[in-house]
Amino acid sequence: MEEGTFLAALELTKIPVLVLDQKWHRLFALSGKPEDVKKVEVELNELLQQQGKATTDIKSLKKVKAKLMQSIVDNMDAAEGKASAGSKKLEKDKELIDQTNEKIAELEDKLMEYPKLIKDKNQELMLLTMSFCYHKMRTNTSEVHEIADWIKQVRIDLKKNIIKKQNREINNREIYTYMHDIFGKDVVDIFDIKESEDLALTSKDSANARSSAETEPEEKPEEEKEEPKENIDLAPTDEKEEDHAGNS
Repeated sequence: MEEGTFLAALELTKIPVLVLDQKWHRLFALSGKPEDVKKVEVELNELLQQQGKATTDIKSLKKVKAKLMQSIVDNMDAAEGKASAGSKKLEKDKELIDQTNEKIAELEDKLMEYPKLIKDKNQELMLLTMSFCYHKMRTNTSEVHEIADWIKQVRIDLKKNIIKKQNREINNREIYTYMHDIFGKDVVDIFDIKESEDLALTSKDSANARSSAETEPEEKPEEEKEEPKENIDLAPTDEKEEDHAGNS
C-alpha cells in the first residue's frame, strides 16, 4: 500500500487517546517504551492537561461573570439613589464582565483547536506504537523459528539416542547369553564376582582421587638450600712435609 493511501485510510479511523488506555501501556511492559514513544507521550499528555485547564478556567470565568451580572442587578437600584458611587460600581462591574468575556472567548478559541492537536499527536503516537509492535513481533517470530528448529533437532537426537541405548542393552544381553552358552554358568559366575569387585574398587579409587584433589593443598616449591662448602683437610700435607724433612 502506498504511503498516501495508507495515511488517508488512517484518517478515516477513530483512535482512542492512547495514553489514557492502560492496555496501551501494557504493550511496553516487557521491553519498556522507546525514547521516541516517550517523547510523543509527554507531548500528548501536555496537550490533554492544557485542554483540561482551559475547560476548568472557562467554568471558573463563567462563575465570575455570573457573580458580576448579579452584582450589576443588585446595584442598579442603589445606583439610582447614589449616582456617583453606584455608577462607578456599575461601570467597574461592566468593565470586568467585558474582560471576562474576552478571556472566555480566547479560551474557547483555544479549546476548539485542542481536539485536532490531540488527534494529530495521538496519531503520531499510534504510528510509533505500531512500528514498535510489528518490529517486536518480527523479532519474536524469528526467535520462535530458531527455537522450533532447535526443538526439532533435539527430538531427532533424542530418538537416535533412545534407539542407541536400546541397541546397547540388547547387545549386552546377547553377549551375556552367549558367554553362558560357551563358558558355562560356573565360569561366568566367577567372572561376575571379579567384575563386581573391580568395578567397586575402580569406583572407590575414583572417589578417593577426587577427594584428595579437593583437600590436598598445593605443594610449595622447596627453598633453595645452600650447598655445603668443601672442607679441605690439611693434615696429609703436613705429614708429607715431615716425611720429607726426615729423609733429608
